[in-house]
Parts: sequence; structure tokens; C-alpha cells
Amino acid sequence: MTTPTIELKPSATPLAAAERQAILASPGFGRHFTDNMVTIKWTEGRGWHDAQLVPYGPISLDPSTHVLHYGQEIFEGLKAYRQPDGSVAVFRPEANARRFRNSARRMAMAELPEELFIGALDALLAQDAGWVPPHGGEEALYLRPFMFATEAALGVHPANEYLFMLIASPSGAYFPGGVEPVTIWVSEDHVRAVPGGTGDAKTGGNYAASLLPQAEAAAHGCAQVVYLDAVTRTKVEESGSMNIAFVYGDRIVTPELTGSILEGITRDSLLQVARDLGYTAEEGVVTLERWREDAASGALTEVFACGTAAVVTPIGTAKTRTDAWTHGDGTPGPVTMRLREALLGIQRGVIEDKHGWMHHLGQADNA
Repeated sequence: MTTPTIELKPSATPLAAAERQAILASPGFGRHFTDNMVTIKWTEGRGWHDAQLVPYGPISLDPSTHVLHYGQEIFEGLKAYRQPDGSVAVFRPEANARRFRNSARRMAMAELPEELFIGALDALLAQDAGWVPPHGGEEALYLRPFMFATEAALGVHPANEYLFMLIASPSGAYFPGGVEPVTIWVSEDHVRAVPGGTGDAKTGGNYAASLLPQAEAAAHGCAQVVYLDAVTRTKVEESGSMNIAFVYGDRIVTPELTGSILEGITRDSLLQVARDLGYTAEEGVVTLERWREDAASGALTEVFACGTAAVVTPIGTAKTRTDAWTHGDGTPGPVTMRLREALLGIQRGVIEDKHGWMHHLGQADNA
């Protein structure tokens, strides 16, 4: 089946430039959306079709739509940055495209070709380029590709129709007042995912399951949750929306991918950046007991979480039901901050992109 060309039907009434600039001055996160979106349909026997860039707006669903009852849904999150020369570049979209396909496969959904994923990004960014914040800070345009089952019928089976969509939202600096360490809650009662489950797919159900533990964390004054493995409840896995890493001087350790941990693109990028900077960066096993003991002895010098939204978030303190401990002096550590600045520098175009991670509009896949 041929890959469809995206038909351009942009909004005839885009937001006035002055209003857009007022939003970009303080965009927050996920509160404002660009003028347009991309939609692409998939139907069994026909494949991908009706690829369009259309005005941003509501969609209509039948009450029996498959996703509302059986949860076949996946999504991605990535960012476009204004470069020093005024152009726009997206960070590692080919990696998101591959993960999107992997998630679709796990959820028994149609797999969107990677070139169509990249083409959708290019089409929306070319049309709504004015929504990308100016170069100079950490602001970016957050891109949200997602797909869900649209078959209108009840019955537990893989759907025969899907809709891919792409929307975009300007995103402000995650730490507008300076990078601040967070306190994290170690959940000993709930798990995020199990071996053989959907933990390595980016599907909404995983995030829905994290909401109760997240509320528990908030009740204990914590900003995020970190989960333990489902089998032994002893091994650290990841947080609800970010991967986690432990710093032992010049050595960085992140929990190994076991099938129940999402393969974070920021995680993978930071491991490479760390090696580029001369650190030892590796995957391994970190138990809750080791985490607690190494923090107390001082062997563990820093802990951070990483993901698309914040890039790198220092973790100052960890809490459980029975105790709490601090990493170093509780402030953002030098390794954490160096990694953060290095990766942001590549994304913002002020540090050399040695690995070809930045995708500029219209260029061929640089993977």
C-alpha cells in the first residue's frame, strides 16, 4: 500500500500574531494549542488514507467507539526548538517514530510508517512555525502524536479502524525560576507495570494506573512517584512519567530495561551524552535497600529523573512510608546539571550535534 500525501487544508482564521506572541511570552504546558493539526485514517483492507492538515478543533466519536471501551490508544511526546539561525529542528523524531510503531505492535494496532510520522511533523511545523518559541531560553513547541481505535462496535478484538492525530502546544521552561530538586515518593503498594505487560509501550492505560499513586505522593509532599519491580518489590524501575538515574561520582547507573520499563529517548540520549563527557554510564540493577544505604554512606552522590518535559530533574530527597533520605546536600548536583546543560545545548543548537539527533524541517531521516 502506498504512503498517502498529507493534504493541506489549514485554518482560514489563524490566531493573530499579537495574540500568539502574548501566549508565547508565558505558555505554561499543555494549555494552548497551535492553529492546526494532522489527521490520518487507517482502515483494514485499505491501509493509511485521508492524510490531512486541518484546523485544530473537536472530533466526533460514536458512543461505541472501540477506544472508549477497550483502551486501544498510544501516544508520543517530543519537542521542536528554535535554532540560533531562526530555523526549527525536532529532537530525535525518528526514535519517537520507532517507539510509536513498537507501542502500536504491543497494543495490536496498525503501525504508522516512520516516514509518515516524520511527514506529519514536518507538515504541521511548516504550517505553524510561528508557534515555536524564540531561541534563547528553554521554551519549545511540544508535539503530541497519538493514535486510537475508532471502530464503532462492541466486542473485545483488535479494531479494524484507527485514527492518527498530531497536535502541538507551546511549552515554557520547566523550571522558570531556576532548576529546583524535587522530593520523590517510593511506592511500595503499587506497581507501574509487570513483565509481559504493557510497561514498555507508551499507552494511556499505564498513565491512568499511575494516578492513584501520584495522588498518594502528593499527599506526602512529593512531586513524583518511583516504582519498584512487580515481582520482588525490591528493584527500582522508573517514575510515573520519567526514567531515573543514580550518580556515583563519575559513574551513572540507570535501571536496565526489563520489558516493564519505557525505553525513554531522553534516557538513551543522556547515556550517550554522559559517555561523550567522559563519564561511565551504564544500565544495571539498583535496589531500594542499596539506594537507601548508598545515600546514607555518601557513595551515592546524586539522583535525577529524565524525560521530554523537564529533560533532567534533580531528585533531592526520597521518601517511603517509614523513612526519608537526602542525596548529597539536597541541591542539584554538578553531574546532573552538566548533563542537563549539555543535552539542552544540543537541542537548542548551541552545542555541536555530533550524533545527528536534530531533525530540520524537510530533511531526510538522519537516524
